[in-house]
Amino acid sequence: MGLRPIIILAAGLLGTTALRAAEIKDSDCLECHSDKTLTATNPAGRVFSLFVDPATLAASVHHTNSCASCHNDITGQHPSGPAAPRAVDCARCHLQPSLSYTASVHGVAHRDGIRSGTNAAPVCADCHGSHAVLAPGSPLSPLYFSNLAKTCGQCHEQEAREVMESVHGKATAAGRRDAAACTDCHSEHKIESLRDSSSLKISREICSKCHASERLNTKYNLPEDRVKTFFQSYHGLAAQNGSTRAANCGSCHGFHLVLPSTDPRSSIYKDNLTATCGKCHEDSSANFAQSKVHVDIEEAGGDAQLGERINWWVRKVYLALIFGVIGLMAAHNALVFGRKAAALNRRTERTLVRMDLSQRRQHLALAASFIVLAWTGFALKFPDSWMAHSLGSDEAFRRWCHRIAGVALLLTGAYHLGYVAASREGRRLMQDMLPRAQDARDAVANVRRLAGLGGEKPKFGRFGYAEKLEYWAVVWGTIIMGVTGLMIWFKMGVTRFLPRWAVEVATTIHYYEAILACLAILVWHFYHVIFDPDVYPLNRSVLDGRVSREWLEEEHPLDPALDGAKPDAPASGASPPAASVGSTEPGETKRAQL
Repeated sequence: MGLRPIIILAAGLLGTTALRAAEIKDSDCLECHSDKTLTATNPAGRVFSLFVDPATLAASVHHTNSCASCHNDITGQHPSGPAAPRAVDCARCHLQPSLSYTASVHGVAHRDGIRSGTNAAPVCADCHGSHAVLAPGSPLSPLYFSNLAKTCGQCHEQEAREVMESVHGKATAAGRRDAAACTDCHSEHKIESLRDSSSLKISREICSKCHASERLNTKYNLPEDRVKTFFQSYHGLAAQNGSTRAANCGSCHGFHLVLPSTDPRSSIYKDNLTATCGKCHEDSSANFAQSKVHVDIEEAGGDAQLGERINWWVRKVYLALIFGVIGLMAAHNALVFGRKAAALNRRTERTLVRMDLSQRRQHLALAASFIVLAWTGFALKFPDSWMAHSLGSDEAFRRWCHRIAGVALLLTGAYHLGYVAASREGRRLMQDMLPRAQDARDAVANVRRLAGLGGEKPKFGRFGYAEKLEYWAVVWGTIIMGVTGLMIWFKMGVTRFLPRWAVEVATTIHYYEAILACLAILVWHFYHVIFDPDVYPLNRSVLDGRVSREWLEEEHPLDPALDGAKPDAPASGASPPAASVGSTEPGETKRAQL
């Protein structure tokens, strides 16, 4: 249905209501409803008043409405009509709150009650009032924060009594709006029953809203570490790991009757702790229950108990042991590693230069800019990660590091374009990197061999199919990241010519292309140049550009460099790009290089 029919339909309905309102005047209704003795009996047998006070109606938020605008099913035949008037449909004007209500425990109970004929669930008028509807900010409104316990107590008597006796209820009664009222925990229209809610939801989404607030803790001189220490405890950790049985804040402090620990009625009063802990720990003893729950192992102030001080010193000693012992172990193994790596380097004769100095510099520039870009980019996407914290959680510093690295990447790409266009080695590189039909045949044959379907290992020339795929993937990725990155950087200028959604699309492309590139580096390239047993811990050609004749004969037997190549001479008169450093498999990634 298009917009025009909807507008016409709405106009028709409003017009019908307006005509009915014009036909039935408020004075006609008040002829009967101004009688204070006028009553009716509902299907449940409950007698209720039909009296309407004109002064009360005039003071409500609906004072501009006529009777017929709300009671729109009333006709001129009322009260002798064929059917009793229906309940007012508040959704006609208040659609969104009504939709929230239908998803609440009240709404579900109301719907079920209508079906069963036993409806007793509260509806809009039970909380807001019927004719004396006032704004929630009015102290006379039943929804004013200090009146909520009384309003909810019409149905929830025991809970309301406990709330009014609690620290929250006493604070709201004293006029402190910061204190938790019924709707602060149970929501307003989408009223929730928290009885079956998870420990994590209650602790993180309900109690933490106030008790993790630095403003409220400072204003009311409350302990500032209660939420942090709870989530550091076993109960908090178990809740975060999905436990549905772990204790939450209310398990110990209570839900409605929340009292200070100095109150003998409190569940956390010193003499009541054994019973409180015993609700979950049946064999709870006095010693177990008297232990402190909210323990901050990183702090031990002047009022700290003996156990807290011992715990603090144990942590300090172990931190010293961890850094000292593990540091010495790491230093020892680093010396051993260095000795063995040097010995291995001396035993392996690497005489053929596969990467010249220019290509190694390009590789270094590309690798450095790529790492900084990944680090600073994901630090923005994941602000709570170690990557963000390592940058000091400073957005200005992170942003400029990212932009500088992006410019470095683009300059490296531009230099490489000049390199392949202007130098003899670059032109030969480009010629050798061009895809050919033989590459597809080699790929099929190699995959069959690796899958155990038979066949011999293909003989690759200077570059195999995998090197070529990776090289052109890097070219493509650099272009994509460069274009989208510049669009995001200069978004104000871009939106002079393009709609804003173009920048949003560029942001999405930039993010997922970054994930693709990083995973390719980690999964593919790092394996072949670091973790492959033949080259572990590093293919050293990235450092000096040299490879052994044995390696080249195994991996690239058709490389012309093997035909009479002299030691320390560039293979085929030219070196591959930095991406081809130390390939140990024909499929070695070139993702990190240009």
